[in-house]
Amino acid sequence: MRFSRVKHIILLVLIPLTAFSQTKLDAFLTPSDSLNKPRRNAILVSEASLGIITLVGLNQLWYADFERSKFHTINDNSEWLQMDKLGHVFTSYQLGKHGAKLLNWSGVSERDQLLYGATLGFTFLTAVEVLDGYSEEWGFSWGDILANGTGTGLYIGQDLLWKEQRIALKYSFHQTKYAKQRPDKLGETYLEQILKDYNGQTYWLSANLHAFFKESKIPKWLNIAVGYGAEGMLTGTKDIDTPVLTSNQRYRQYFLSFDLNLTKIKTNSKLLRSVFDVFNMIKIPFPTLEFNKKGVVFHLFYN
Repeated sequence: MRFSRVKHIILLVLIPLTAFSQTKLDAFLTPSDSLNKPRRNAILVSEASLGIITLVGLNQLWYADFERSKFHTINDNSEWLQMDKLGHVFTSYQLGKHGAKLLNWSGVSERDQLLYGATLGFTFLTAVEVLDGYSEEWGFSWGDILANGTGTGLYIGQDLLWKEQRIALKYSFHQTKYAKQRPDKLGETYLEQILKDYNGQTYWLSANLHAFFKESKIPKWLNIAVGYGAEGMLTGTKDIDTPVLTSNQRYRQYFLSFDLNLTKIKTNSKLLRSVFDVFNMIKIPFPTLEFNKKGVVFHLFYN
């Protein structure tokens, strides 16, 4: 499944959470210390409705542009230097994280938070993958399923092991020259490029240092992050990028940088905490070392 749709989905889900929080009092944002059935029911109905509406919309609008087919699978694991797969990991992790937090807000038990909340991303993205399986253009990808499971597992595994998310999965983006060469594939506008241009996307594992060294004086908001990106891609596979299309050489990028854990910034405002929690999925620009086949590059501030 192309990650541009996945990114649309996560924005559709997470941005309303921010707007919702901005209009409520701190007392309303405080998680319930026992099961609050009205809250729980409202969450379940809202998530089910949003999921159904999104799936029906995709089926009627997105897939309507392509021929339908019998259910079939594809192997797209070699495409985009696996950047699209990391997009699935990121989306599944973030949807699961916020699914669990919403159930925590309603006072649901920790077990049910993981069972029904943290699996939200995997469940939803699997449903979208099934729709892909009936599209001639796409196809059901086991690689995507594995990536979805990895994102969900990253959240659940840390919760079971540490009772906290010591390592967050984050995202950053910068514009590249490649979108102008293939705007149909990589996006014409800035917003489209954020969603489609894999060359400008970077995915990060951002580890909170204090969480691993709790007796130290390391600031609780300081993280160290390792990232992965790729460049020189105009289409999914190298075979398609012929000399006629491009003289670019696609290559992988590895990054080392610092980061901020916004959820550890002290504030008495529960509204601000909610906003920080949503936007903590974005990697904060910091001085960064990039390692690639061409050598080592230093970036004063890397997005």
